[in-house]
This record gives sequence, structure tokens and C-alpha cells, in this order.
Amino acid sequence: MKHAWGGYAKYAWGLNELKPVSKKAHNSSVFGSAPLGATIVDGMDTLYIMGLHDEFRQGREWIANNLNVDNINMDLSVFEVNIRFVGGLLSCYALTGDTLFRDKAEHIAEKLLPAFQTPTGIPYALVNFKTGNAKNYAWASASSSILSEFGTLHLEFAYLSDVTGNKIYREKVEQIRDTLKNAPKPKGLYPNYLNPKNGLWTQQHMSMGGLGDSFYEYLLKSWIQSGKTDVEGREMFDEAMKAVLKHMLQTSPGGLLYISDLKYDKLEQKMDALACFAGGLFGLGSTTLDNDMSQMYMRVAEGITNTCHEAYNRSTTKLAPESFRFMEAVEAKAIKTSDKYYILRPETVESYFTLWRLTKDPKYRQWGWDVVEALEKYCKAEAGYSGLRNVYTAQPTKDDVQQSFFLAEMLKYLYLLFSDDSLISLDEWVFNSEAHPLPIKNHNAFYRGKQS
Repeated sequence: MKHAWGGYAKYAWGLNELKPVSKKAHNSSVFGSAPLGATIVDGMDTLYIMGLHDEFRQGREWIANNLNVDNINMDLSVFEVNIRFVGGLLSCYALTGDTLFRDKAEHIAEKLLPAFQTPTGIPYALVNFKTGNAKNYAWASASSSILSEFGTLHLEFAYLSDVTGNKIYREKVEQIRDTLKNAPKPKGLYPNYLNPKNGLWTQQHMSMGGLGDSFYEYLLKSWIQSGKTDVEGREMFDEAMKAVLKHMLQTSPGGLLYISDLKYDKLEQKMDALACFAGGLFGLGSTTLDNDMSQMYMRVAEGITNTCHEAYNRSTTKLAPESFRFMEAVEAKAIKTSDKYYILRPETVESYFTLWRLTKDPKYRQWGWDVVEALEKYCKAEAGYSGLRNVYTAQPTKDDVQQSFFLAEMLKYLYLLFSDDSLISLDEWVFNSEAHPLPIKNHNAFYRGKQS
């Protein structure tokens, strides 16, 4: 963390991300060239948890003096801004009680509100912070909104309402929930694309990886975060998982469990690295409520995490590709060149951490340490850590990008994997999709809620 932060502070301070090989700012990140300090905001709670107080103070000072979104005249992702900025700042507020972080989070969330001005309340994907104009991605099916994006706002917005006393944020996510609850679900499943004007799905494509993933995560975690009072979230999670396990869960000829994408009733026999968070998710589903799904959830949790470990283990670098396939001769490996890259994704390590906390099986720590060694061997650059273009070569080319989520997620989950259970206890905290811990209501003295 000191190496990753130090390189960023030296060569890209105040900009979004670092190019750790060429030692300059990375300007084609999801936030473009706007000086939003994404790596600072994303990395702050990791610094705090690790006790890196000097670096934390350095980051806080930048946030206090320089984080200003009022005149950013460009389209920004509602989803990315929410999970990284709103989530990161709210986590810092919960951990420290410093109202600077709460107030900055609210100011940024206000800038996202114009995206929700649709007939259904399903927000658009992009919003211009200066003009308030909002729209969807041109490439998204029939100008649709994306399930994983509009479905990954609930934790931050509900908590923001509780700590500010402003009900509008909770109202926005409850409207999304209502629209989704009432939408027809083919086979009980949620497709990835929804038209925000009429509330209809526009493609029969389902995934626990990209485009779908964190929607399911937030159904379960909204219930956990609420102190288990948001019963609707848990019920929707269990119903969705019954359909996923029935229609998308597969076992390879070699005995590997995986969740396949489903397109128009056709299984794609592939799994994204992004879907590897599902091991931890099913583990949480199993242990937080004793119901008729609990044993199945834990079996799936352990099976999926094992498969993701195999995807790491079957590569030359011991790092997993972006997506991997299950064909007759090839299992848990990428086939297409376009799938063989690694961008410091943390989802598998997230599952190692969660399952270590839940089961205490020492293999999860061993697997996590294998990742540490691979990162040091292949991804470490002079000024930070870089992704790789091909995980199957002995001397892979670095992509020269240190993603902000490497500091927010990968390094935090690895640190907590080897920490005592009392540090960010799963009984008191729930992690947002960017690994920013948010406090559980009525179970955590750091909740800091206001009466509204």
C-alpha cells in the first residue's frame, strides 16, 4: 500500500490514476482527465484501516482543499462515482466521525440526482456534473440502463439519508427497488438491460459477472446493512438466487462449479473474473440467515471460490484472466486473446477473505498469499502496481495502469485476510461493491445516523 500510494503521490497526485511504469497520470480512466483524485478518495479507508496516518492526513487535506465537482463539464458514470466517491467518503465518515467526509459525499450525491429524472425512476448511466444533463451509454442495448449500475446504489444512498437526515436519497433507491420488484422476470431472472422510460427489459441476457453482478450483492447487503429489517431485499435476493442456481449454475466435466452467462436461453459456458465475488456473497447468504437455502449457498460459495482459484492456478503467472471458459478440453482458462488480460481485479480475493472469516479454512489464507507473491513478481513496477496483458506468458507485458480499486479493494481485502476478525468485523460492517466498509444499523456504534 505504501508503494502504490507513494508512486501515485509522487507522479499523479490529485489526478485519477497512475501509470506506474511510465510514471505519469493515467487520463483515460473511467473518470477521464478531470482532476477528481480518484485514487485518493478510493484509497483513504484502506490507509486508515492499515494505520497509515500520515498518508491519510495527506489525503484528507487534498479532499478538503481540492475535491470540487461543481465545474466538471463531462459525463461521469453514476455507478462509478457512487461506489468509489460516495461510498469511499461515507466509509471515512463512519470510521472517523469527521463531518468533512459526510458533507463531501452528500455534495457529490446531489450531483447524481438529475440522472434519476426518468418516468420509472431508473437512473441514466451518465450525468454531466456541470449541466445536469443525463443519458445512457450509446452501446447499451436500445439506450437501456444497466442492472449492475442502477442496482448498486442502495447501500450508499440509504446510509446517506440516515447520516444527513435528507430522505431524498433513500426515496430514490426505494423507487428503483419498487420498479424492479414489479417488473416481469423471465424464469425468475433479472436481465442486464432495462429501458428507463417504460421499465421493460430490452435483452434476454443474464449474468452474475459484468452488467449484472453487484445488483445481487446489494439485495443481500441492503438487508444486512439495515440490521436485517429490510426483509424485502433478502426475499428478492433468495428468489433471484433460486433462479440463478436453477438456470445458470453449471458443473464442468472436471467437476468445477461455475455460474454461466445466459443469453436467450443459451448458456455461454464462460464466467467473468468479476463474478468471482459470488463465492463470498453466497457465503454471506448462507451464514446470515438459517433458511432452506443455507446449506446449498455454502456449497456453492466454496465451489465457486475453488473454481476462481483454479483460474488463477492454471495460468503461468498465477493470476486469473478477465474471463474464462469451460469447454471439453479447456476449463477455467481464457481462450480468446481478448480475455487473457488481468487488471488487478480483486473479486477472487474478496471471496477468500469472506470465506476465511466465515469458515476459518486455512487454504483461503494460503491462496491469498499466492496472490501476494504473484502481484510482487509480475505486477510490481518502479512506481506502483500494473495490470498485465496476458497472464499465460512467463514474461507478461504490463498494461501500465494502477487502478484505483487496487488500493480500495485488493490491498484492503488482502490486509484483512491476514488480520484479526475484530478489525472490520463482519458482524458490524458490510462492504460496498468497491470494498468500502459501511456500518450495520443497530450493530455498530459508528453508524452515526440522524433522526430525520
